[in-house]
Amino acid sequence: MNVPILDNHVHLEPVRGRNVEAVKDFAAHGGTHIIVSHLPYEELPVRSAEDFRKSFEITISTVEKVNSETQVKAFATVGPYPVELLDLAKVHGLAKARGIMLEGMDIAAEFVRKGDALAIGEVGRPHFEVSSDVLQASNDILLQGMKLARDAGCAIVLHTESATNESMKGLAEMADTAGLDRGKVVKHYCGPLVRQDENFGLMPSVLASRENVEAALAKGLRFMMETDFLDDPRRPGAVLSITTVPKRTQQLMQKKLLRLDDAYQIHYDNARMTYGPRFV
Repeated sequence: MNVPILDNHVHLEPVRGRNVEAVKDFAAHGGTHIIVSHLPYEELPVRSAEDFRKSFEITISTVEKVNSETQVKAFATVGPYPVELLDLAKVHGLAKARGIMLEGMDIAAEFVRKGDALAIGEVGRPHFEVSSDVLQASNDILLQGMKLARDAGCAIVLHTESATNESMKGLAEMADTAGLDRGKVVKHYCGPLVRQDENFGLMPSVLASRENVEAALAKGLRFMMETDFLDDPRRPGAVLSITTVPKRTQQLMQKKLLRLDDAYQIHYDNARMTYGPRFV
């Protein structure tokens, strides 16, 4: 099958995961492009803004290793993971934690401007209920991230509560406040919210279960596919196996639910539209 196949959101663990070997599995099943999203590393707890820099550098070096040791084209997104605000608040109090997260966002934008990262992400809000002051701080940090993405001319990848029409509308309005093109806002771990009246111009990165992708295709082609693969030996195959996106794409084409041109749009054209010329 002569078509690019992108997994828009995976994580690779440089110490305890399979990292490059996992990506080789992805390639063996037809995967060609992969976006590696930064997550905190147990080996390097973040207690200061400079810890963010060190942590982001690990993600960048892992992506460089994938690019040198496989035929897959890998990209990195970096940013302060939303739940880290809670960990920092336990150590420093919420006000100082908010400041450290904002500095982490600045550092992430710096990595993008240098060309080391494709986009800022995954950033946003905790995916579970938090106090009103933590939610406000999270929204302040996210708004600043959107402004930095605007200034850097890049996309921003969001980790938030489960996507609904209402939450997507709110995030789209936040992007407007920041002056960021809504199409540069990627909602990670999204359901099949493909229509404009569902996503309000944000780019849905649809978790690639069979049900999700078939439902998305029934509505249109403006979405990307992801596994949110965790590369955690304690949770093998979580969230989805790294081979899921190429396998799912091939199955859909065999079932005549996806044409070659459609697959090209989902896996390449949509990524170029979202991430711009950085995605090649």
